[in-house]
Amino acid sequence: MSEVRISAEPRTEFGKGFARRARAAGKIPGVVYGHGEQVRHVLLPGHDLMIALRQANVLLNLDFGDGQSQLALPKDVQKDPVKRSLEHVDLLLVRRGEKVTVDVPVNTTGEVLGGAVLDQQLTSVSVLTEATHIPTGFEVDIDRKEAGFQLFARDLVLPAGVELLTDGDQLVLNVTETRAEISEEAEEAGEGEAAEAGEAAAEESAE
Repeated sequence: MSEVRISAEPRTEFGKGFARRARAAGKIPGVVYGHGEQVRHVLLPGHDLMIALRQANVLLNLDFGDGQSQLALPKDVQKDPVKRSLEHVDLLLVRRGEKVTVDVPVNTTGEVLGGAVLDQQLTSVSVLTEATHIPTGFEVDIDRKEAGFQLFARDLVLPAGVELLTDGDQLVLNVTETRAEISEEAEEAGEGEAAEAGEAAAEESAE
């Protein structure tokens, strides 16, 4: 994964009023914490941060403007419930070589066979990995998979050095029949049972 360098200005004012003014000026309030260090309140460039956060588990190289820089992972991103604009972000300090626990997306490629439906139970799994080598996602090929295909967490192919924390027996996805096919099968089964019942009734009448 790549690092994204981003400026982090010290923040000395607080409160909702200041936060609104900061966002209006294109800055997003945030806090930086971890490793027993004192919490730092910062302002981050909104546009750059929005672009960076498009990457899952993006590693930010925070430039504090005083010759110091530190690596951090976004841990809590708050957005406006309606506008979906950034409002606040919590950043966790990490070090190179340090192991961190993160949720990594599970993405699918391809299309299941016609007449089948993909049922994805987990959209991400939890792993333990080096902070500077976080997988961007796990790809699962479902192309032309038929009803009955299943994939569990233990079946995911993990890069070297990445440990699965999600229970390996958890179902990630499976391919099922469409409701239409299930209805047709049920209807056929019902017709078959009705025919058998009719034959039995006719036999009893003949006796």
